Amino acid sequence: MKKIMDGNEAAAHVSYQFTEVAGIYPITPASPMAELTDKWASEGRKNYFGTPVKVVEMQSEAGAAGMVHGSLQAGCLTTTYTASQGLLLMLPNMYKIAGEMLPCVIHVAARSLATHALSIFGDHQDVYAARATGFAILASSSVQQVMDLTGIAHLAAIKGRIPFLHFFDGFRTSHELSKIDVIDMEKLKTLIDDRALEDFRRRALNPEVPVTRGTAQNEDIYFQATEVRNEFYDIVAHYMEEINKITGRDYAPFHYYGSKNATKVIVAMGSVCETIRETIDFMQNKKEDIGALPAIYLA
Repeated sequence: MKKIMDGNEAAAHVSYQFTEVAGIYPITPASPMAELTDKWASEGRKNYFGTPVKVVEMQSEAGAAGMVHGSLQAGCLTTTYTASQGLLLMLPNMYKIAGEMLPCVIHVAARSLATHALSIFGDHQDVYAARATGFAILASSSVQQVMDLTGIAHLAAIKGRIPFLHFFDGFRTSHELSKIDVIDMEKLKTLIDDRALEDFRRRALNPEVPVTRGTAQNEDIYFQATEVRNEFYDIVAHYMEEINKITGRDYAPFHYYGSKNATKVIVAMGSVCETIRETIDFMQNKKEDIGALPAIYLA
């Protein structure tokens, strides 16, 4: 089925199904994702688990991130939506969420950070500022990719216990109206790893089953725990293959595009990749040996 929607709606459309709790604080240009989630929840739309999403608006993005962290610890699949300084206010909790291997997904309409002045328009400063948190990063370069990669982010977070930051360019993709193929939501639902989800629920904080969390460790134990998490970041390729079966598209963490004998290659993420592909096609017709490596996934 084809439908006209923008990037924000595409992300919200899929993420709603995987979300039990949404901790929000609206910020341009990511606000429509939270607004749509709130609207659908108030209308009684049900997620994959048979309930409307519980939407909680906090006093700031810092509060939203703390609420998300606590909700995840309670065994609820929890999502948030943000951009720019809002994402930066979430960084402390993002380190904890990644270190504790909780299946959080943050959808980001990437936007400039305020420095000498405020700018609401797009670049990747906010996303790259979160690079060291331990969140795996997925980049969508078109509205169609937003639809498809949103599902990959949530599925891989559940199965791999790794939190995901899924981003697309603010205004360029978040507000771009495009006719896209709406993914089959019933087929997408079958890809949820029920055992991994059950294990997540079982690890929830419960006064009847006390555990110790948030300890202080010396360097030897601390870095062993840090290193052992690395193997979990490989799961995303598996779900890209599964989404390819549903959609007939060809997602992979990296996809080379262009001449086999390229002497110049561009490495890029985001909506610029769409323009780069068109430019390569044009230049190859003029016998130019160039190529591109559009990156989707950063672990």
